[in-house]
Amino acid sequence: MQLTPARAVALNVLSLYGVALMLAGAFAAQLVLHELPCPLCLLQRVMIALLAVGPILNIRFGLRTSHYALSMLAAVIGAVVSGRQILLHILPGDAGYGTALLGYHYYTWAFIGFGLAIALLATILLSDRQFAHDASPPSTGRFATVAVWLVIALTAANVLSTLLECGFNSCADNPVVYELLKRAT
Repeated sequence: MQLTPARAVALNVLSLYGVALMLAGAFAAQLVLHELPCPLCLLQRVMIALLAVGPILNIRFGLRTSHYALSMLAAVIGAVVSGRQILLHILPGDAGYGTALLGYHYYTWAFIGFGLAIALLATILLSDRQFAHDASPPSTGRFATVAVWLVIALTAANVLSTLLECGFNSCADNPVVYELLKRAT
């Protein structure tokens, strides 16, 4: 099956929903389980949000290898950061950071997600047919618009919660309280 421009745009939109799912999952764990993210967790969230830059650019300005490359860089850096956190908790007897979901901690799921993103991006870049069209942006519908704004809203919510958690200082290694809310009381 050839990756036509229309299929490539659809795949970019679906990838935005995947990014939104990862951001929402992390944010939900923070709010429901009351587990504040550590600095490495926050950096992983930044890299997850940056994964969305390539698809958003592809949807808005047209398909470009450079847009995919931006997402690939975010995925590689995210894999390194989440891999680093996995290595911090690999010793026997180390319970890890936070609650495990289906046997894996969030940073392990992030590592898997970044690895899948790298594989998907590499596979997408193998298809030259998607780039064999005029330079005009593709036409997109409401499904794409909702995906873009969903990722933007979730990213903004994560930025706001990070500000509440860390304040205007460095984030605590093992955060237990929202610093800005603590100061307000």
